[in-house]
Amino acid sequence: MTDATHKSAFDAARGAGDTKKPSLIGRTLIYCGLVVVSFIMLYPLLWMVSSSLKPENEIFSTTSLIPQNFTLEAYRRGWNGLSVSFGWMFFNSLVISVLVVIGNLISCSMAAYAFTRLKFKGRGFWFALMLGTMMMPQHAVLIPQYLMFLKFGWVNTILPLVVPKFFAIDAFFIFLMVQFFRGIPRDLDEAAVMDGAGPLRIFLKIILPLSMPVLATAAVFSFIWTWDDFFAPLIYLNDIEKYTAQLGLRTFVDATAQSDWGALLAMSTLTVLPIFVLFVLFQRLLIEGIATTGMKR
Repeated sequence: MTDATHKSAFDAARGAGDTKKPSLIGRTLIYCGLVVVSFIMLYPLLWMVSSSLKPENEIFSTTSLIPQNFTLEAYRRGWNGLSVSFGWMFFNSLVISVLVVIGNLISCSMAAYAFTRLKFKGRGFWFALMLGTMMMPQHAVLIPQYLMFLKFGWVNTILPLVVPKFFAIDAFFIFLMVQFFRGIPRDLDEAAVMDGAGPLRIFLKIILPLSMPVLATAAVFSFIWTWDDFFAPLIYLNDIEKYTAQLGLRTFVDATAQSDWGALLAMSTLTVLPIFVLFVLFQRLLIEGIATTGMKR
């Protein structure tokens, strides 16, 4: 064995020895710290779930997460305690959220495809103008939008909450998809053109199938933001039969009378479940879509 070989082996062994791994005590302390921080962050959610299983007189009398007297009475009152079943409000929220997801995916993906693959006059200007709308507060256009929808006769319907989504008004999702589409090789487009494919066929057969991670990301965020939205339904919906789940939660709290905190916490727990299930089902695609957006592949 030559001197150079001995030197390389010695350097490799020394380099391996320099890599220090945390000791067992160090790893234990790190994990314990993470568990404590996680518990502190999750405590409000755990308290909400625990309090929904307690009698009304125990909710604010103790901070314990273990109910002394387990009961499901709050869920019964919350589900049937209003003039309209809370399940109907769940259905209203689900219909609005699904329609918003469909509208955002169709319109925003088409707009993003136009900005990344099609050549038209003023493309850079329109893209910059689209990005500028991300910095405009929603409240700045609230009154003009309300007057417009009032003139259309759409107030007290779900149309103001759904129809605009089919016209690519969410610039964030357009920007997200533009960054992802730019990472798809243009060689695929050129090969498809040689086979006689047009822009629409390229979009449907090549771009969309390769963009499932970013589409799943946009779908999950659209659903969560719409499901949790309180302000827009409050502005446009008046009849309790058309209330969403978030508006239904408000009805359990009355500043001029007695509030039903048990029912509020019980229905809040049920309202969180769809978002939790959605995130668990699409966690892999969601993380992949966020991690690969804007990266050259």
